[in-house]
Amino acid sequence: MSSLTGKRITLIITGSIAAYKAIELIRLLTKAGAEVEGVLTKGGAAFITPLSVEALTGKRVHTEMWDEHSYEMNHIELSRRADLIAIAPATAGIIAKIANGIGDDLASSVLLARNKPILLAPSMNTEMWENAAFRRNLAQAQADGAILVAPQTDTLACGETGIGKMAEPTSIFDAIETHFRSAETLSGKTAIVTSGGTIERIDSVRYISNFSSGKQGNAIALSLAQSGAKVSLVVGNTKEHAPKHPNIEIIPVESAEDMKVAVDAKLPADIFVGCAAVCDFRVSNKSDKKLKKEAGLDLQFEENPDIAKSVGTLRKEERPHLVIGFAAETDELIHHAQKKLVSKGCDLVVANDVSQGAIFGQDQNTVHFVTRESIQTLDTLLKSKVADAIVDWIRERL
Repeated sequence: MSSLTGKRITLIITGSIAAYKAIELIRLLTKAGAEVEGVLTKGGAAFITPLSVEALTGKRVHTEMWDEHSYEMNHIELSRRADLIAIAPATAGIIAKIANGIGDDLASSVLLARNKPILLAPSMNTEMWENAAFRRNLAQAQADGAILVAPQTDTLACGETGIGKMAEPTSIFDAIETHFRSAETLSGKTAIVTSGGTIERIDSVRYISNFSSGKQGNAIALSLAQSGAKVSLVVGNTKEHAPKHPNIEIIPVESAEDMKVAVDAKLPADIFVGCAAVCDFRVSNKSDKKLKKEAGLDLQFEENPDIAKSVGTLRKEERPHLVIGFAAETDELIHHAQKKLVSKGCDLVVANDVSQGAIFGQDQNTVHFVTRESIQTLDTLLKSKVADAIVDWIRERL
C-alpha cells in the first residue's frame, strides 16, 4: 500500500507558468490513492482553469475566501481537513506572505491559519531566487517548518538560464511521499528537546545569559515532530519563534533550574536532546531589587544543575532510550566532546566550534557526531538539515 493512500492534500496553485505542471502532480497523487483539494489563486487561474483542476481532483476548486454556496470558512477548513498543504508552484510572493504572516486572500489565509505541515515547490526567475530579501523569506519559511523541494537550473520561461525552474512533478511527488513515510517512522515516540539559552538573574533588571539563538534546537524539535514523535520543546531565552506543529508542545522557561524542572516533569520519554545553552553558574546572592551602581557588585556564584547529565545517568528503566547532548567549544573540540559523552552518559554528542561567536544566530552549522564507536564530520549544512541528520541517526537506532 502506498504511503499516500487515504492522505488528504490541499494543493495551492499560484501564478507561475509552471502552474500547468500542477495538473500532472494531481494525477500522480490521486493515482497513488491521495485525496487532493485544489486552491487556485487569481494568478494561478491566469494559467490554468478551475475546471481542469476539478476534473482531476473530483472536487470543487476553491478560489474565494467566502463561498456563497457553502457555510464553511474555507481558509480554516482547507487546513483542518488536510494532512499536508502543498504549494506548487510557489511564487516569491506567496513565500513572502508565509514568512511575514500575511493573509490577504484565500491561499495566504489558509497558510496563515494552518495547523498542518506545508511543502513548497518554488518557481521564479534566477535573480528573484537569489535576491537577498527573498532568501530571508525562504529561510524564515523553512525555520517555521516548510519543506522545500528545490527548483532546477535550466532555461527559464523568460529565456534566461539559471536556477528557478520548478521541480518536475515526479520530484515533488517523491518529496510528498517521503514526507508521509518519515512522518510515521517515530509515531508513538515521545521526545524532550531543550533549546535557546538560559537567564540567570543578578537583580530585578539585570541577568547573565549567552548568545544561543535557539535555531538549532527548534529545528531538531520540528524534524522530530515531522517524523511523528510527540515533542516537548523546553525553550529558554531566544528571539526565535518556536516552530508551529501539532506534535510540538512549547514549554517556556527562564533559568537553568526552571529548565530542569520542566524536563523532569516530561520524563519518562523515548528521546532526549539537550541542545540548549545552559548557563553553568547562577548568582547565589541575586537581589529582588535593582542594585545601585554606587554600591558596587559583589556577586557570588554556584553551579547550575547539569540537565543532560541528570537525564543521561538515570537508572536504565527511567532513562530515555537515546540521550543526545551538545558540545559547543572553542578549542580541543573532539576531546571535550568525548569527555562529555562519558561524563554525561550520552549516546551521541553533537560537537560544534563556537570560536569568536561562530554558529550563534546563523542559519548554517558545521557539526561532528561523536559516539563511543566513531566520529563523523558532516558538511556545513543548514541547521534544518543538521536537525534532519540527527533525527535520521535517532531513527536508525529506534
